[in-house]
Amino acid sequence: MSDLVVYPIKGCAGYSRASSAVEPTGLRDDRMMMLVDDGLFLSQRKVPEMAALRPSLEDSTLSIGGESFPVVADGPRVPVVVHVWHGTGIDQGDEAAAYFSDVLGKSVRLVRTPPDLHRETTGETTGVVGYADGNALLVLSLSSLDGLNERILERGGEPVPMNRFRPNVVVSGWPEPHTEDRVRRAAIGDVELAYAKDCVRCAVPMVDQETGLKNGPEPIRSLATYRRDPDGGVTFGMKAQVVRTGTISVGDKIDVLEWRA
Repeated sequence: MSDLVVYPIKGCAGYSRASSAVEPTGLRDDRMMMLVDDGLFLSQRKVPEMAALRPSLEDSTLSIGGESFPVVADGPRVPVVVHVWHGTGIDQGDEAAAYFSDVLGKSVRLVRTPPDLHRETTGETTGVVGYADGNALLVLSLSSLDGLNERILERGGEPVPMNRFRPNVVVSGWPEPHTEDRVRRAAIGDVELAYAKDCVRCAVPMVDQETGLKNGPEPIRSLATYRRDPDGGVTFGMKAQVVRTGTISVGDKIDVLEWRA
């Protein structure tokens, strides 16, 4: 395993960790906070500028742009919506709301998952998740990205970096592209993961994750030539659920316990 990436605020930039606790909802702190407009989650689909916001979370303090905000772990619930899921969040206060509203140029609030959140997932393996779109972890291999970039170059485009796809677990050492598609159960350190579903991509991979500007049509254009999903869209990466919690670290070997039949 070559990288572990945590995204403390849904839709904003992530950062790498050398190791991470893995909880039933995925990597600790991953997408357990989000920005909302009248309760509805914000994402790069409509607010690509979020990609350039680089928060970090340490010891219950959220830091971004030279500012720090204490994380409110519990308190009154406010209603929130993520796609078709209706749930609650813990509002993080007026100072955090003012900061993000000013940066994004619109009125938003920052919320955190309540400690008693129980949001169930769908897929071949089910479980729980925080504010991620649908599942606990996104797994991608370097060989899959290399294969895609070869196709992009053949079409005269510019290769894209891994951060366009916002994975949590980046796997090295698998020579065959899309090996992650065939994994059904895997052990990393003392953690066990299981396949939930293929990741159907939206328009977010066409957003430059450094600048927060739309920069399409790649990689979606090239993915559409060989990774079309029968139900629409294109796929890239594997969504997984946590079967056994523990700790994983960059450099850990991934032992595949079960392959797709």
